[in-house]
Amino acid sequence: MKRIMTTLALMLALPALAQKSDAAKVYSAAEIQHQLSELAGPAKDKGSSGATLGDFGSHALKLSLRSSSGGAEIHAHFDDVMVVTQGSATLITGGTLVDAHAGSDGESKGASILNGVTQTIAVGDIVHVPAGTPHQLLIAKGILFSAFVVKIRE
Repeated sequence: MKRIMTTLALMLALPALAQKSDAAKVYSAAEIQHQLSELAGPAKDKGSSGATLGDFGSHALKLSLRSSSGGAEIHAHFDDVMVVTQGSATLITGGTLVDAHAGSDGESKGASILNGVTQTIAVGDIVHVPAGTPHQLLIAKGILFSAFVVKIRE
């Protein structure tokens, strides 16, 4: 009986173990460049485009490509870590959202930021924007800006 119970417990545990993946994932430079080239058309047409490389529960890995400025926003439940991979932008953080409105996803969006801190960011820069911090990217005309973004759930 004890052997049957042990075997049954192992059989029940195996599917749960199979569902969890501890395997490392590598995104090659070629994959990234291919994804960015696919995002370029929509980014030029709509002003921005993005792709999720992977969502791992506690965090997600994303690519972002912009050809124009975005609105101001606040993430209630996510820290953003950005590594600038192409172009440059003006980053505004802090201050207050102008014409703010809350979305159902915990995000607040606005037209711009009043009394924020302005910084220029460029290729190779790493940016951390904590959850709850107003932020906005301003992109100069003719600039294509891309970043690798890690969205960390709070």
